[in-house]
Amino acid sequence: MIAINHAQIDYAQLLQLVWPEIILVAAALIAVAVDLLLLRKQTPRLRFAVAASLGSLGCVAAILRLVLAPVQANILDGTLIANPLVRLVQIAVLALTIFILLLSVDSKFTRHVGEFVLLVLIATTGMMFLVASQDLLVIFISLELLSLSLYILAAFSKRSLQSWEAALKYFLFGGMSAAFLLFGFSLLYGLSNSTSLLAIAGAIHSPSLNPLLVIAIVTTTIGLGFKVAAAPFHFWAPDVYQGAPAPSAAFIASASKVASFFIFFQLAVLGFAGAEGTAALPHIVRGWVPVLALVAAVSMLLGNLVAITQSSLRRLLAYSAVAHAGYMLLAIVAHSQQSLAALLYYVITYALATIGAFAVIAVVEEHKGSDQLSNFDGLARQAPVLSFGLAIFILSLAGIPPLAGFFGKFYLFVTVLQSSKSLLWLVVLAIAMSAVSLYYYLKVLKRMYVAALPPDAGQFESPVLSQVLVAALAAAVVLLGCAPHLLLRWIEAALQASGL
Repeated sequence: MIAINHAQIDYAQLLQLVWPEIILVAAALIAVAVDLLLLRKQTPRLRFAVAASLGSLGCVAAILRLVLAPVQANILDGTLIANPLVRLVQIAVLALTIFILLLSVDSKFTRHVGEFVLLVLIATTGMMFLVASQDLLVIFISLELLSLSLYILAAFSKRSLQSWEAALKYFLFGGMSAAFLLFGFSLLYGLSNSTSLLAIAGAIHSPSLNPLLVIAIVTTTIGLGFKVAAAPFHFWAPDVYQGAPAPSAAFIASASKVASFFIFFQLAVLGFAGAEGTAALPHIVRGWVPVLALVAAVSMLLGNLVAITQSSLRRLLAYSAVAHAGYMLLAIVAHSQQSLAALLYYVITYALATIGAFAVIAVVEEHKGSDQLSNFDGLARQAPVLSFGLAIFILSLAGIPPLAGFFGKFYLFVTVLQSSKSLLWLVVLAIAMSAVSLYYYLKVLKRMYVAALPPDAGQFESPVLSQVLVAALAAAVVLLGCAPHLLLRWIEAALQASGL
């Protein structure tokens, strides 16, 4: 293991720390150069296959670097951090990016293939820096690098007005959320004279909350609430999920959520330490815990209730994502080591199921023109592999045993109750809303397996790669549900080795 002493840092040591990010950027540049210089006149299918392969190889190389040459570092009081926990989250983000690149191979939404892969890898680089910092400046810069890439990816289908509209809304709401976040960060700097989360926590700790700190908590929650699509900051999500190309929407809904929730937990628990308050009814004490508890409750209620009325599977998944954001915020409200383990397990398995669902949606849209639920009527008779995979993903999102989504919810709710019995009302609300979600999730299964196949249904050919990808993701969801220790043991070991 390579150890770096932050007191004696030099450029050679810093280079060792950021090698995975350098590998990703190099892979992105190689992919775009090969596409533009050698494959410009080839078919989009071949260009996507080559560019996605190069991008995936870059991700694999970065993962190997993280695994085979682990670095332990804390540079300049948390400006950049490398430890087993950060390494685990970075590997998860890289693995999800590989799935996104493979999902894009059969896409036809653009001829700018190299640029698409470049933006995906640049966004992944932003996520890797984001999870490896406990400094406000680096966190903000990394978030903006990630966000700017996602705005462009959402608008990548030039022939779709929906894609342009979704990206414009995403950009406008994103700009406002960045303003709120930056304002909150400026207040935190003013209160502590530091951008380090640990130094901020030491400066703001007092028996009573400073009014400026209250404003900082609220504005920071607004900024990060937008990133994770928590209500009432979710306005962009339904349009982006529906209008963006399927690989872009899947990327926004999966890998970016892993990085965003991790940094949300870090910022709340480390940066606002000493300003927790309580969310116990009716004796609420001011702090960030009751603020996030309220956002979680609103997200669970609004997301599940509005999802019931949706006739588009993409929009249904968008409002479902709002509800799942509420569930995951419970782990931050609990703010314990065990709740962080539960959050990471939940968000990683949620991301796998979401990518799988979008992989099926992409194929259905290619053949039937849209993601309306009516287009899934009788799908099990036309594409049994895709239908079975989508059934597993939907049931996992619903929390049905023995799938990963069930254990994720169960473990999350148990850890929340163990951290504080006063949060019982939130857990009861979450369980009730999970029951409500069964209605709209099972509605999708009914369409596939019970509804009759339309008489004008034509030939349905599923790409081999899409079937393999869906089968692999479905197998992962089933395996992690039946044997959750395969992932959870790794997460808990990383937490202990990182001293958390």
